[in-house]
Amino acid sequence: MKMASPAAVQASSTRKVVLVTGANSGIGLALCGRILSEDNQIHLCLTCRNMQKAEAAKSELLLSHPGADVSLLKMDVGNVKSVIKGAIEIRQRYQRLDYLYLNAGIMPKPHFNLKTFLGCLFSREVFSRFTTGNGLLTQEDWLTDDGLQQVFMTNIFGHFLLIRNLEPLFDQAGCTTQIIWTSSRNAQRSAFSLTDYQHSQGQEPYSSSKYASDLLSVSLNKHYNSKGVFSSVVCPGLVMTNLTYGIFPPILWTILKPFMWLINIFINSFTLRPYNGVEAMVWLFRQKPESLDPIVKYCSCTSGLGNNYVAQNKMNIDIETAELFYQEMLKLENKMKANYSENWGQ
Repeated sequence: MKMASPAAVQASSTRKVVLVTGANSGIGLALCGRILSEDNQIHLCLTCRNMQKAEAAKSELLLSHPGADVSLLKMDVGNVKSVIKGAIEIRQRYQRLDYLYLNAGIMPKPHFNLKTFLGCLFSREVFSRFTTGNGLLTQEDWLTDDGLQQVFMTNIFGHFLLIRNLEPLFDQAGCTTQIIWTSSRNAQRSAFSLTDYQHSQGQEPYSSSKYASDLLSVSLNKHYNSKGVFSSVVCPGLVMTNLTYGIFPPILWTILKPFMWLINIFINSFTLRPYNGVEAMVWLFRQKPESLDPIVKYCSCTSGLGNNYVAQNKMNIDIETAELFYQEMLKLENKMKANYSENWGQ
């Protein structure tokens, strides 16, 4: 493992450090660009699985923000060993961590339930279903090499392991760490079960994982606020990215796009563009984390006139369930530690 240069260590000790997972396209890349527009004196670290795409993303950011301090880190949050290796390198590079945007996520092989959609088309549920995707979207899932469900590992547990392994960077003198999860309006309590938190028995692993991120955020505040760490969740709204384009065939999206822009006049959660979708993430970048409500989900919205704003929606969270889920994550972490004891925490 290469050690960081003295110059890099010095830079990371004086500049605010912002780390973004899943940063090479879509919401992650738009977020990086807007944060650099907010503060061009930060050090921005992009963590990505594909380094070729990461290099392209970095070049794009430097083209629009010449002189920006941007670095890359190869890490796959869907793989335990990759997360542990990445966390070790982050600890070697930096002496502080000011912002941790947990944005990486997958929605594999989504299927649109046409029968459910037609059944609610002329009911009061239609707008709620359409804005949240509740009951309309199912996905296929599979096991990782670590024996975990892939959606759970990528969207939740990989990020949890990252947080746990970055603890030495928390609670530095005069610094707070703000953790920001990319959640969703699709985070439905009905899709999550504490007895099957990996959602191995269901068909809505994405919704389950996003609700799980809401639960973890609440519990992290309970356990980490005293260490200067504050966690929040955001919803980017319906954004046209590679993830959403996978729901329908390309030809159907071509037909639907004009209607999507029309619907945006009435449904402000249809942010559509990545630039609009990161509004809540950028808003949180400006806030004092101590002043934020841990039970609120900060949602990006775009009005029919194209104005972006942030809506604050109270989450449907049971505090006891959040704590029980946090304890389950600790148990699973210990299990993974036993499997990778030779690499853990070096």
